Amino acid sequence: MEAMLLTVNTEDVLQNIVSSYETRIQGVEALFESTHEILQSFQESVLDARQERQEINGRLRESLAKNGSLRKKDFDGMMNVISSHQDQREQEVRNLSKSYLNEQTKLVQELREGLRNFTDALAKGEAQRVKEFHTAIKDILDRQEQRKREVTSKLKEFQKEQQETAKMLKDLSAKGRKLRIKDFKLMLIEFKRQRKERIARQEERRQEVKDMLDEFKAKRTNAERARLTEQREA
Repeated sequence: MEAMLLTVNTEDVLQNIVSSYETRIQGVEALFESTHEILQSFQESVLDARQERQEINGRLRESLAKNGSLRKKDFDGMMNVISSHQDQREQEVRNLSKSYLNEQTKLVQELREGLRNFTDALAKGEAQRVKEFHTAIKDILDRQEQRKREVTSKLKEFQKEQQETAKMLKDLSAKGRKLRIKDFKLMLIEFKRQRKERIARQEERRQEVKDMLDEFKAKRTNAERARLTEQREA
């Protein structure tokens, strides 16, 4: 009777493990769908911001031509510092979004395959393989969470950068007839200063991510060595 109860309890535990993984994978799939919509909406907002920036640039161009005797050709050359940087950043966001969605598609496939292998190993009572697939699935979920944080952080950073640049341009445009070349040049100096600070912060974060990945890789290597040692000693 006790053996029968133990078998039933073990089956319940294993079923709970499988159900837990299925729930988490479904959560990843749901996140993938919502992320696709969010990124699509984000890119639309990028296009709206670009259009708004172009409209403000047009007004500044006209105002400075009238008030500050700044030739439109010269204005375009000076404004290129901002516009070329923004174009580059927008392209980075588009590439990031595309790359992330492709990664998530592959990740869900990996999770589904991992769960099938895990379930098969459970059914066959292959304890070592169960342990290996359990570790593999956990690693995939950890990678997914880490990548999600990384992408979210970059999108928020880009959005903040856009808002700061838009505010500088709007403040300049609001001067109207009082706008002078000096004001425009000061704005460009401030933009360059902020850009330099952002680049420094990005470099710091890149190093932090690299260190974190190196640590994660080292843990996986140590775990694999321990597994091989355990197999040899068995």
